[in-house]
Amino acid sequence: MPLFEFHCLNCDTVFEELVFSQTEIPACPNCKSEKTEKLMSRPCRNRKGGAGADIPSMASQGTSSGGGCAGCSGGSCATCGH
Repeated sequence: MPLFEFHCLNCDTVFEELVFSQTEIPACPNCKSEKTEKLMSRPCRNRKGGAGADIPSMASQGTSSGGGCAGCSGGSCATCGH
């Protein structure tokens, strides 16, 4: 499924949205603004091995927010599970 992260330029909300077109830019679920941009997400590895196990985990990348992906701050993140 094509799940992407977006950033609202109006209220600074980061959200995930299921989109089916490369040109589709959804409105912000928080403020309903259409001034949103698609974020570049970094891949995370499967922590139990298997497919994608050779991709470095985000926790090992030394992010300043304590690990995780660009859309989380080490809380409950649906993208990386951190």
